[in-house]
Amino acid sequence: MRRIRVTLSYDGTDYHGWQVQPGLATIQAAMEAVVSEIEGAPVNVAASGRTDAGVHALAQVAAFSIANPIPLPNLRKAMNRQLPRDIRVLSIEQAPPDFHPRFNAVAKIYEYRILRAEICPPFERRWVHHHPYPLDEARMVECARLLEGEHDFTAFAASDDRYDEGRSMVRTIFSSGLERCGDGHSEKLIYRVRGSGFLKHMVRNIVGVLLEAGKGNLGGGEILERLQPDSGIAPGPTAPASGLFLIAVEY
Repeated sequence: MRRIRVTLSYDGTDYHGWQVQPGLATIQAAMEAVVSEIEGAPVNVAASGRTDAGVHALAQVAAFSIANPIPLPNLRKAMNRQLPRDIRVLSIEQAPPDFHPRFNAVAKIYEYRILRAEICPPFERRWVHHHPYPLDEARMVECARLLEGEHDFTAFAASDDRYDEGRSMVRTIFSSGLERCGDGHSEKLIYRVRGSGFLKHMVRNIVGVLLEAGKGNLGGGEILERLQPDSGIAPGPTAPASGLFLIAVEY
């Protein structure tokens, strides 16, 4: 058996996230259908993380094991020929037999794109959160930095059965920052975060809280309070999935 590592890019708009769900279109289901067809047997495709419904990826990392001896360049071409056009295999390589894209990852980078222009161009709407209303962006920048370091992110995580098993909600954020880029109809506020790992809806909840800070509804003190263990503060608000991209996974 060969262990194959691939880097994927996908537009998540029309999918119910990465993980297979009965009767629903997912990235994992599309990948497994194609690889299983090539292998002639069922194949499990694991990813670095389960992106949520509507979330995009510029460089998701996934892996699977096959016996088929097809050369890697031909395998990439065969996969892209059969995959939907909104999912593409960018690169492919042979990995060690024990490689796992989630367990071996040391950091991930996410980016959230907020369109600040008055009008959202129709060809941008699937990949941004359109927020043309007043924001104190300097305050948002200051608050974003407060998230750096090792913290308990329970107040930024959506409920998940896995968290009921006593798993740690502590994560380390290596960098957390906002910057404005573009101009005119493409003017955006970009939030980029690099961390050891992320909880369900964590980045979208962070952005939702930063937007509340920008509106003047929250300050740095309230954000620090949310980072305290057992703060009892309910997660949210949750920013829309359309603006979120998985940018890179580091190993």
